[in-house]
Amino acid sequence: MQGSATGLAYRGRTASIGFAHGPLVRVGADTNGERVAGNLAEEALALRAAIDAASGQIADLAGIAGGEAAQILEFQVALLEDEDFIQAIFASIGDGDPADVAWRSALDAQIADYNSAADEYLKARSSDLADLRDRVINILRGDGGPALEIPSGAVVCADDLPPSRFLEIDWSGGGGLALLRGSPTSHVAMLARARGIPMVVQLGAIPDVRANALLDGEGATLELDPSAEQVRLFEKRRESHRKSRASARAILRRPTASWRGERIKLFINIQRVDDLEHPDAQYADGIGLMRTEFLLTERGSLPDEETQFQAYDAVLRWADQRPVTIRTFDAGGDKPVAGFTLDGEANPFLGVRGLRLCLARPEIFAIQLRALARAAVRGNLKVMFPMVTSAAELEAGRKLFADVVQRLQADGIAAMLPELGIMVEVPAAALAITSFKTSFFSIGSNDLAQYVLACDRSNGALAPLMDPLHPAVLELIARTAEHGRRAAISVSLCGDMASDPRCLPALLNCGLRELSVNASALAQIKQTIDRLSSGGGLD
Repeated sequence: MQGSATGLAYRGRTASIGFAHGPLVRVGADTNGERVAGNLAEEALALRAAIDAASGQIADLAGIAGGEAAQILEFQVALLEDEDFIQAIFASIGDGDPADVAWRSALDAQIADYNSAADEYLKARSSDLADLRDRVINILRGDGGPALEIPSGAVVCADDLPPSRFLEIDWSGGGGLALLRGSPTSHVAMLARARGIPMVVQLGAIPDVRANALLDGEGATLELDPSAEQVRLFEKRRESHRKSRASARAILRRPTASWRGERIKLFINIQRVDDLEHPDAQYADGIGLMRTEFLLTERGSLPDEETQFQAYDAVLRWADQRPVTIRTFDAGGDKPVAGFTLDGEANPFLGVRGLRLCLARPEIFAIQLRALARAAVRGNLKVMFPMVTSAAELEAGRKLFADVVQRLQADGIAAMLPELGIMVEVPAAALAITSFKTSFFSIGSNDLAQYVLACDRSNGALAPLMDPLHPAVLELIARTAEHGRRAAISVSLCGDMASDPRCLPALLNCGLRELSVNASALAQIKQTIDRLSSGGGLD
């Protein structure tokens, strides 16, 4: 912080670039109100109704969010569906505890267990449990409305904000997010960037005051009750940012991006089919990453073959012969799925996830492969496996896929084996890159950096160490790109680095010529490449 409570800036870390000018609105848990308890039967009914209402709210939010955010919310739904856990709470009510006391006691015990875990992933889950605890208690108190009353364009300030709370806010009128703690690599930060909401984290202590606020997501500052001159300078910076974005969108209409005379292919990442509605998506060279995890949570049960086929076919029809790279289920780790992933793994980030999980559950994996094999005849499809460590895993996946295709064709169903590739996100894969016999590689920089640097990317305390430009990370990226060049195998990068203009010079110098970004970042990335190609630097 610089100076006193108001009039000067509080400095944090950028999580999402942009500008917001509006009232500062403090949000947080509000579970301290009084509640009159009923008899044992009434309390049991009240808790059951509150759990059902909370489950419905979270399911609705998951449907809105899709993709990875839906996977996070699924963790809360799974707990609400854990009858052993829930019945123990009803037993406490039977012993005389009011519904809110029984619920809080059980959740507080779970939160304490997660906070005491050595694994950072489990510690991060404690905030999800606290969010669930407070949601049910607020419903019991009669404050169960799903929508947060936030004025349009407000700067929302909180200690931290779980994804469910972020998704409850109506961001259609603009606004920004200022967190006292938080992390630029958190899931909420990913949501903010995807929606173009400016976000600054790790601002430290900010007083709970009524104030006009200026949030500068580029400079990572928050100003309270600014002077007229501060507002003027802020609006000048915001207008410059707006013009820069408009200029970038004009560049989108140019046919190709190039650097040092070489074409740079720019693809987009999508979480779900609806992402193709973004107005900039049409300018992409194709789809570099289609995540399929949304299919695991959208219907509340594991998806059947036809549901999957229709989703893949819709994307291929949109692409119209442009390449579409679909990643097979990347469940596990921070994306648990009821009925699919393993429960109670001590270290899920290093556990049975990605291709490891799919090979362990072939009855589920084969359904996805059947849908993909059928879709492959409809367009330019490429399929990649996530979380691959060894060439043997790739070959096991390839064999299962080939067997599926053979059975479909034997039944007279149009199907084919598409190009197969792998995600390079495990350091062992990058170090042994020459051992993989594959058609293409896609570098998942988020997980690669996490594993190389031994830093949980969801842990805000480790944010200063979570540097994607660390020489060790860049060395593995360059190693993979060089192998691709020598072997004439395409190599792309689809992690957050591709959408970060600051990382572009390093990625291009590593030899990458294919990048896959969020559609909202496509214009800025193409503009940045244009500037670098013409000898300009980064603004």
